[in-house]
Amino acid sequence: MTSELLNHRVEGPPSAPPLLLGPSLGTSYALWDKVAPELSAAHRVVRWDLPGHGGSPAGLIGPGASVGDLAGLVLALADSLGIERFAYAGVSLGGAVGLHLAVHHPDRLASLAVICSSAHFNGAKPWEERAALVRREGPAGLAESADARWFTPGFTVPRLVQDHREADPDAYAACCDALAAFDLRDRLAEIAVPTLAVAGREDPATPPAHLREIADAVPDAGLVEIPGASHLAPAEQPEAVLTALRTHFGGPVRRGMEVRREVLGDAHVDRAQARQTPFTARFQDFISRYAWGEIWTDPTLSRRERSMVTLTALVAHGHYDELGMHVRAARRNGLTPEEIGAVLLQTAVYCGVPAANSAFAVAQRVLEEEAAG
Repeated sequence: MTSELLNHRVEGPPSAPPLLLGPSLGTSYALWDKVAPELSAAHRVVRWDLPGHGGSPAGLIGPGASVGDLAGLVLALADSLGIERFAYAGVSLGGAVGLHLAVHHPDRLASLAVICSSAHFNGAKPWEERAALVRREGPAGLAESADARWFTPGFTVPRLVQDHREADPDAYAACCDALAAFDLRDRLAEIAVPTLAVAGREDPATPPAHLREIADAVPDAGLVEIPGASHLAPAEQPEAVLTALRTHFGGPVRRGMEVRREVLGDAHVDRAQARQTPFTARFQDFISRYAWGEIWTDPTLSRRERSMVTLTALVAHGHYDELGMHVRAARRNGLTPEEIGAVLLQTAVYCGVPAANSAFAVAQRVLEEEAAG
C-alpha cells in the first residue's frame, strides 16, 4: 500500500459490479465485517479506512479538511483499482462522502446508500469543540463514551471501540473539521443517482428525521428505518442492513425476479421464496441474479429459443421435476404443444429413447393439467 492511498480491503469477484463502503468517524473498515462478506457474493466490495483510522496514513488530511477532500481520496482509491463507476454505501461521515460524490461527481456514482448519516451534522460548534478536545487530549477519553453514542444499551463491538481509542488525534480532529463545515441540504434535489436512506431508529447522533430529510429532498429516494439499531447499524443489525442494501443495489436481482415470475409464474416463485431459509438465501440470490437476471435477460436468444434449449438440457440430465416446471414455462413463452413435442422428439435422437420416453410422460401430464384448467 502506498502512503498516498487510503487503506482498504477488496472482496468479491474482480468482474463483479464494484461497491465501495465508507466508515463512520472513529471506526475502521471492520464496521462492515458482518455485511461486506455477504455483499461480496455479488459485488466487488472495497471498504476503506478514514485517514488516521485503521491502516490509513494520518497525513492524508490536515486541519481544515473538508468532506470533499475525503471524497477526493476515495476517487483516487477507485482510480488506483481501475474502477470508473461504482455503487457506494457509507455510514455517518462515510455517508456524507457519498452525498458529496452524488452532488459533485455524479458520473462516478451508479447508486448510493446513506446509512445513519445526514446532509448536515447539527452545526459547526460541537465539532469544533470535539476537534479541539482531541487535539489537546487525544481520542481515548471520547472512546469511553463510544458505546453510548454508537449502540443501544448493552450492545458493543470491542474492536470498533478500540479503533476509536487508537485513531490518530490530528487526523480524527481533521475529520471533525470536515463534519463541522458540511451542509448539503440545499443541493440534495440535484442528486440523480438511485438513493436509499437508512436510519437506525434508536440513533441519537443522526436520528431518523435526518434520513427522512434526505429521502424527502432527493428525487425518488427510498427510506428504511431499522428497529433496534443505533448509530452503527451495520454492526448492530447487520442482517437488516444487508437486506436493505441487497434490495437497493441488486439491479440484476430485481430484474431477475421479474423475469423469473414472468417465465415460471407467481405461484412457483412464491413457493420458492416461502421455503427460503438463511442457509439457502445466497443460493436463491445466485439464481435470481445470474440465471434470471443475466442469462434469461440476454437478448441474443428469444425466450422461446431459451425454453427449447432448457427443455433439451433437462431431458439430457434426467431432471424431470424441473422439466415439468419448464414445460409450463415454455407454454408461457409461446411454444405450442406441437412444438414442445418436436423438441422432445429431437431429444430421443440425441439424449436417448428412454430419456425422451420419460420426458413425454411428464410433458403430457403437464399439458393435460393445463388443458383441464
